[in-house]
Parts: sequence; structure tokens; C-alpha cells
Amino acid sequence: MKGLKGKVALCTGAGREGGLGHGILKRLGEAGCQLVVSDLDSIMTGRGTHAPNDNPVVCDLINSGYNAVGITCDVSHETSVGAAVEGTVSHFGRLDILINNAAIGDIIKPLTELSLEEWQRVISVNLTGAFLFTREAARVMDHGSSIINIASQAAKTGFRQMAPYVSSKHGMIGLTRTAAIDLAPKGIRVNAVCPNHVTTTMGKAQSEYFSSLRGLEPEVYRAQIAERVPLGRVGTPEDTAAAVAFLASDEAAFITGEALNVSGGEETH
Repeated sequence: MKGLKGKVALCTGAGREGGLGHGILKRLGEAGCQLVVSDLDSIMTGRGTHAPNDNPVVCDLINSGYNAVGITCDVSHETSVGAAVEGTVSHFGRLDILINNAAIGDIIKPLTELSLEEWQRVISVNLTGAFLFTREAARVMDHGSSIINIASQAAKTGFRQMAPYVSSKHGMIGLTRTAAIDLAPKGIRVNAVCPNHVTTTMGKAQSEYFSSLRGLEPEVYRAQIAERVPLGRVGTPEDTAAAVAFLASDEAAFITGEALNVSGGEETH
């Protein structure tokens, strides 16, 4: 991919091994980017680690030969987001690529049983967090920078018992389209990627819930998901990562305000 070498990429919600954020940063590292792994303090310094740079994702990226650093952040808190952007610029001198990946997707229940607190928690992380990071990043980004929102198939299609998640992801597409217009004069492109089911930590929790709801074993349910996909399999972090790398690169220099499906043909609008 043209134009990625040396650029600084920050991905939120990236502190879990094998997650979308991990896969995205690894792909950008392969392209020559400098990497910022950002997540909640409990994830960045959990499991026996003592500092963000001891996080397993950060360690894996460094061991793979990439220039990576960990920064703790709660995307739902304005001051925390501002500090994460400031810390990135302080460490690397710049911020060129932002991936809004942090999300809550495990609050799944009938609409009538949802509490206001549950609704607001999902919206504050998935949508408000993307807004805050987009705003703060845009203030320090130069011409040619890129913001990529990790939305979902749920940004275009409704799903049973997932009102907060679906609403937040639909809102993320609206944010993408409006931010693309507002930030175009600064030369900052804003796009979204919309994966279908990916069996990461969050995807696993979702599939286990819905398999239980249907009285199926999780692997049977995931096999049924694959059967719905024209290309015959569920997605992987690498599928989403490849789309992110393309949208962040100079190859996509005339693409902004788009919501790209990465669904094997399952989602077509």
C-alpha cells in the first residue's frame, strides 16, 4: 500500500490478543506504520502486566519488528481521549491514522428489558467515543491523514435484541459521512469498515448468546452463519485489517465518507 510507511496509526480498543484491533495494527505495521495500541487501563495493564507497554498486543507487535507503544484510554471520557492523542503526538511527533475500534457488543437482551444505564453505556463507548477521538485527532492531523471507523454489518441491518449496539453502529455511519464533509477542507479522509461476524472476544460472546437462544452449540451456530455468507466462511481480523490498510493508504486518496462492507457478500447495501 502506498503512503503508509512511517505514518503513525492509533487504534482504540486494541489491547486484546487476537482482536480486530490487534489484527489491524499488525497489518499496518507490515506496511511500515508506527503503532499505538490503546485500550482501557484494566486491559492494557491487566493479566499480570504492570505498564501499557507490557500489554501482550504491544509485546507481540514489538517482537514482530514494529515500532509500537501502549497508551491507556477510556474513549467515553473526554479528558482521557485528549490525553491519549496528546501522548501519541508527544511520543511520535504526529498522528496520521486513527482507527475507532473500541466497542461494547455484549449487552444483548430484549428492548423492553434494557435499562437506561445499559443503553447509555453502549452509546457512550461505541458512538460518543468515536466522536471524541475523531474531534481530538482532527485537531492535530495534517493533510493526507485518515480516520477509519470500525462499524459493523449492524450499521446497516437490524439485529434481534441488540438495540443499543445496532443504534450506535448506525450512528457511526452518520458520523462518518458528516465528518468526511467537515474534515475534507483539512485534507482528512473519513471512512468506515463494516464487517459481519468475526469470532473475536466480542464476536464469540455474541455467537454464544444467540446459539443458546436457539438451543444450539456455538460451533453449530457459527457454521450456520458461514452458510449464509456467499463466500462460505465467517470473517477474520485479517479481512478487516486489509480493508483498513487500503482505506488508510494513498490508494484510497479519493475515497471518503464511505462505509465499506467486509462481509463475504452477506451484506450488500
